[in-house]
Amino acid sequence: MIKKVLTVAGSDSSGGAGIQADLKTFQEYGTFGFSALTSIVTMDPDEGWSHTVTPIDPELVDKQLKTIFAGGALDSMKTGMLGTVEAIEITRKYIDRFAMKNIVIDPVMACKGTSELLQPENVAAMIHHLLPTATITTPNLVEAGILSEMGDLTTVDQMKQAAKKILLLGPDNVVIKGGHRLGTEKAVDLFYDGTDFTLLEHEMITTDYNHGAGCTFAAAITAGLAKGYSIEASVRLAKAFVAAAIENGQKINPFLGHVWHGAYNHADQRMTD
Repeated sequence: MIKKVLTVAGSDSSGGAGIQADLKTFQEYGTFGFSALTSIVTMDPDEGWSHTVTPIDPELVDKQLKTIFAGGALDSMKTGMLGTVEAIEITRKYIDRFAMKNIVIDPVMACKGTSELLQPENVAAMIHHLLPTATITTPNLVEAGILSEMGDLTTVDQMKQAAKKILLLGPDNVVIKGGHRLGTEKAVDLFYDGTDFTLLEHEMITTDYNHGAGCTFAAAITAGLAKGYSIEASVRLAKAFVAAAIENGQKINPFLGHVWHGAYNHADQRMTD
């Protein structure tokens, strides 16, 4: 039976991140993707690509999840941009009702290219309701700084301290995405399982066509868990999957370029059951 995987997240109308990135990634992993929309992100090309986030009515979020779970528990799930406190609470209700396992919480706090954080009450609700259910959470440096209350993270040692603090919020594992913000020669991510730290390194890919990389990374971990890979193996494969996607990023319009989700499988055929 094909593995069933869920994303509860926002829609990126430009097609590169959010629900769109998640479903493309699930497909590339050979899993069957379900999606519950929590918000719609639009961009205005007449206003310098300014972003607008429109939340979905919580009742409609509930109806989507009721539809999705009609067949029972799924093999894994992830969350992304969650829109409202009510949507967060509803998501937790279904996690509990169906005793969901293999949960990836991507703590999305802002749209890429903007400094506008989600409402503080949303972040607090995510920490309270969702992080304690997480098999793993996947913050970037900014998000890890907020979750750990450490502010700007600029070194690997600070990432390790932050990972320890984030684990105290309830997830079983943490992976902090370093990326270009870390200022290292290589792209460095840090995986922490509560006991050991593992540095995941890849050559830094200099490109502006990397929109959707974070969502894709979390989605790849989610699909890996659904297929029965260990948490560390899922993270390592996701790192390779995203590196290929970034390296083969595509210009989409005058404002940005997206990672290409098909790059890993088209480069070679290592994605096997």
